[in-house]
Amino acid sequence: MSSSKPAGSIHDFTVKDARGNDVDLSIYKGKVLLIVNVASQCGLTNSNYKELTQLYEKYKVNDFEILAFPCNQFAGQEPGSNEEIVEFACTRFKAEYPIYDKVDVNGQNAAPIYKFLKSSKGGIFGDGIKWNFTKFLVDKDGRVVDRYAPTTSPLSIEKDIKKLLGLS
Repeated sequence: MSSSKPAGSIHDFTVKDARGNDVDLSIYKGKVLLIVNVASQCGLTNSNYKELTQLYEKYKVNDFEILAFPCNQFAGQEPGSNEEIVEFACTRFKAEYPIYDKVDVNGQNAAPIYKFLKSSKGGIFGDGIKWNFTKFLVDKDGRVVDRYAPTTSPLSIEKDIKKLLGLS
């Protein structure tokens, strides 16, 4: 057992937004979060972005937030700059939720938030993120409660989001 105290929740992290500014994730205390590694050139891009936007529009008034982290580790499907990625998501898919700095989700240089997410909820095939659009559902206290495969459609997890929001 390691003696370094692991982060207790998502709220313990600071990440960079797409413009390179620090964002303290404690600003999301009391909100249900869906954290997703996104890509602009993936076969799953259209359906995921469309449905993420639908979920966001429906539940943002109920303390629901989506945090999108672009990642280029899967077949180079997110090659653009942060500006290009934001432009793509916001123009094509009307994404109003925050899109953060491009990160690695696997390997030595994986972003600390992704190390935390993976250690909280390993996948069926171990901890590694397998592909774009892996989704982590986080409760109002910043605890990871579920992990969904890239092929799981955002709308299919609506019931889990509603439960955490106390809307079911």
